[in-house]
Amino acid sequence: MGYQSLAACVADLEKHGHLIRIKEEVDPYLEMAAIHLRVYEKKGPALFFENIKGSKFPAVSNLFGTLERSKFMFRDSLPKVEQLVQLRSDPMKALRNPLKLPGIGFTALTALPLKQSFKSVFSKTAISALPQIVNWPMDGGPFVTMPQVYTEDIDKPGILNANLGMYRIQLAGNDYELNEEIGLHYQIHRGIGVHQSKANAKGQPLKVSIFVGGPPSHPLAAVMPLPEGLSEMTFAGALGNRRFRYFYDEEGFCISADADFVITGTVYPHENKPEGPFGDHLGYYSLTHPFPLMKVHNVYHRKGAIWSFTVVGRPPQEDTSFGALIHEIAGSALPKEIHGLKEVNAVDAAGVHPLLFAIGSERYTPYLNERRPQEILTIANHILGKNQLSLAKYLFIAAREDDEHLDTHNLSGFMQHVLSRMDFKTDLHFHTHTTIDTLDYSGDGLNSGSKAVFAAAGPQKRILTSGLPKDFAIPEPFSQFKMAIPGVIAIKGRTYIDQAHAEQEMLALDYCLKEQDLAGLALIVLCDDHEFTAASIDNLVWVTFTRSNPASDIHGVGSFISNKHWGCTGPVIIDARKKPHHAPELIKDENVERNIERLGVKGASLYGIL
Repeated sequence: MGYQSLAACVADLEKHGHLIRIKEEVDPYLEMAAIHLRVYEKKGPALFFENIKGSKFPAVSNLFGTLERSKFMFRDSLPKVEQLVQLRSDPMKALRNPLKLPGIGFTALTALPLKQSFKSVFSKTAISALPQIVNWPMDGGPFVTMPQVYTEDIDKPGILNANLGMYRIQLAGNDYELNEEIGLHYQIHRGIGVHQSKANAKGQPLKVSIFVGGPPSHPLAAVMPLPEGLSEMTFAGALGNRRFRYFYDEEGFCISADADFVITGTVYPHENKPEGPFGDHLGYYSLTHPFPLMKVHNVYHRKGAIWSFTVVGRPPQEDTSFGALIHEIAGSALPKEIHGLKEVNAVDAAGVHPLLFAIGSERYTPYLNERRPQEILTIANHILGKNQLSLAKYLFIAAREDDEHLDTHNLSGFMQHVLSRMDFKTDLHFHTHTTIDTLDYSGDGLNSGSKAVFAAAGPQKRILTSGLPKDFAIPEPFSQFKMAIPGVIAIKGRTYIDQAHAEQEMLALDYCLKEQDLAGLALIVLCDDHEFTAASIDNLVWVTFTRSNPASDIHGVGSFISNKHWGCTGPVIIDARKKPHHAPELIKDENVERNIERLGVKGASLYGIL
């Protein structure tokens, strides 16, 4: 059976050796996050913080830190939920194999939310009494990092048309009036945005309820990319083997009856305040921008409430493990929605949204000997118009027919497959002046940038080299280079100044390289640190695709424009140097790192882990 509460989950994990208690007092300013990050890096247990400076409430983190632990928490329901998601995307499966899907009726029953009468199981507190957790040195204040933000459609009220999403909440700092106001940050293409737009159009405030804690199925439902028509509360009930229980308080706000904390408030039309900075999951800070202001009505907590939090930063982090669990549950659903798509991977090492790898079918002209990207371009357009995938910046797509064993999770192998088969004169396609991820500052404004599709179908066009000719030369100011993977070289450039200087540097690089034999070289990455960039495939994709905007930063040896199409005769060049408008990367506080070592000494709570 499912957990009735977060406390029940904590007890179960502790009983089976998946959780450890930290008894020493810890500071919510940077220390708790530093401890979490260190334990996650060690693939360690979930953490229960008993004694938090400045707050009477305990906290838990790293619940989803490993796929093994996530599967353990949902061991009784995971197979049935996978069946439910598959049925939603392929309802004929039930008709074809009715005897192979036992228990689906019961699973569907547990998925229905359960409305209860008003219960006085909650006490009231204040925002300032909550754990004021600050994760990174430049953060604008304490944030809620594992929230479930609930809103209803003003035109179709009720829980089955509601949205539950995980949007970060700034509790204090900046210009917020303590205990009266908090910041609500959400990115584009989110359900809450539709609800706020409708409320704004009617000139009415949007009611918002923020749930923290509760059974672990609840936060997972808040981040789950569900098929159209399947509500998060329904999914939470099915995954948790326990119906989502809720009621409305005296002011008409929806309250999750199983949550540990609930913050209620209203967002009035066009009322914003500066929110941020915040150390985010791309490995950089998202900067200060105006976002919706939420005026706090009540802060509820249950008896024995446990605060739930996580820490994001350069991948992999706990949200990486979230993603692995989501893929376990729904990985097969998307290919059923996009005809011809076989596989898609939002590359975690590159921050998820900046880079997608995909495999599709190429069957448009099987009667011709020459094969080139055709159907996979149609698939690529479909991917870039699909929900949150539309925020992707780079898409590498290949044809399954060229290699039945091709795997999008083999980052080096997949890149080499695509780069060895691309015709750089015809197979690179741009989308300019379009939307990209809110957290990505490589573009030309907030939510604004470009996209590029690297498409490959047909036989190899070049054999990628692991080395370079002895007489390989590059002009000043480029002086040092290193092969990253076969066919890809990282070249150190001088500090980026502006676009005009970059264009001049590209002309010099092109002039020098176009006279050389570069047949085995497909991609040149200009960077600030060639040793770091080439040290691992994770470093390569993180630097290359988080620090570049395709339209302004893709160049090429022998580049040209023909019939509005850009191409090049030699290797593609991506300028992945840090630009003046980029956000700063996340750097740990060395003093805090030294301070938390006290928890790893003999006799301390994390002895043998830190």
